[in-house]
Amino acid sequence: MDWFIIVFILMLVIAPVMWLKPSPRQKRQQALRSQISKQGVSIKLEKPPLHHFRGTMPAYRWHFPQEGPGPDFLLVRDSNASDALAPYYAGWRWRIAPLRPLPDDAEAPLKALLERLPQDALVVQSTPYALTLWWWESQTAERFATYLPEFQQLRDALRGHADQPFSQLLKGTEQVSPTVSDQDDGLS
Repeated sequence: MDWFIIVFILMLVIAPVMWLKPSPRQKRQQALRSQISKQGVSIKLEKPPLHHFRGTMPAYRWHFPQEGPGPDFLLVRDSNASDALAPYYAGWRWRIAPLRPLPDDAEAPLKALLERLPQDALVVQSTPYALTLWWWESQTAERFATYLPEFQQLRDALRGHADQPFSQLLKGTEQVSPTVSDQDDGLS
């Protein structure tokens, strides 16, 4: 009976330590995020641009340079998209289509990526600031690293093709004060 009590107490002490130990999946995700972030990709857990989604999802971002913003578009995998959205390519639909056609040198890497991305990749988004992939991190760092050249090629091809000229993007972020001629009311 004494041994049973001792074993029970030891299990009570050891159990919380085992709960804190990362699972194999968490270890794989930590290795993936660490290795990919060393390649210049920023990774954050954020709410994805999906309707009726609760919680957060990993977002992998390739930033555009400030002097060359990218276009706005949002592609959603068919499994998470409404049938009302316009189909694009390989089971992806436009939720937000680009205002102008994508450059020819961006079309090929985008289509190649959409064919190759894992099934848990749900959203590919471009904003003037970054190209973003929203996915559940089902692959290892070595496997995901095979996508990096195509993402970098796509980012480089989209750079400078913003929907608004760069000067308008800057003007929207700063306060413009009226000039003397703007204040003239015609009374002189």
